[in-house]
Amino acid sequence: MRRPLTSPSARSVLFAPLDQTGRAELVARRLVDAITLGVLADQEQLPSEAELAEQFGVSTVTVREALVALRQQGLVQTRRGRGGGSFVCAPPEENDETWRARLREVSLSELRDIGDDYVAIAGAAARLAAERSSAEDIARLQLAAEDLHGAVGTAAARAERQFHLEVAAASQSPRLTHQEIRLQSEQGALLWLPLGHHDPVTACTEHRAIALAIAQADGDRARILTEQHILDTIDRLGEVHLDLLGS
Repeated sequence: MRRPLTSPSARSVLFAPLDQTGRAELVARRLVDAITLGVLADQEQLPSEAELAEQFGVSTVTVREALVALRQQGLVQTRRGRGGGSFVCAPPEENDETWRARLREVSLSELRDIGDDYVAIAGAAARLAAERSSAEDIARLQLAAEDLHGAVGTAAARAERQFHLEVAAASQSPRLTHQEIRLQSEQGALLWLPLGHHDPVTACTEHRAIALAIAQADGDRARILTEQHILDTIDRLGEVHLDLLGS
């Protein structure tokens, strides 16, 4: 079972009431985000339909429709009887060819634009995290930073995504956390593809440095380190993108 991202701030954003009620696809989208981002772990039991309806501010019928959609996608399994309920089925890990195919679908300018958007959100989140994070936030950040140590492939990509979501949650800004979740949902899998000269050791060291700057309440350094980490990633993916076009 994957270790879930336990940040209360991240979970509260994902399970916050919806702006528009009666929309099963919006409930499904939130739950898909929670599963694919690792906020909900593989085989974790979801709250009951009544509890989800209360959290999202929708009817139980709407939640039921959303869960049907997730079962059709293979992301939720419903078990009957004692100890039954709806349980998370994390999506299977992707291979190198799938990652390369995804990178081919975007242009170099689109990749740069994704990086610009991410730099703005993640940099601001890191700065605020240095100002607002609690001791519990720092402990989770340090643990998330270590997840990248020795990780390869999909595990490394997942560790990257979870670390930056933890930073956003530590900013104590629901709006920034929501923006981080949006970016990760839309482009996070692309941004953190473990392709090219991806070095988990270097990335882990950079995560540790970001976590340390936040722990030391050095907002400017936390922001600069985060922005450089993302820009280096965009440069690496840009090189892979050009290689793919030339192959």
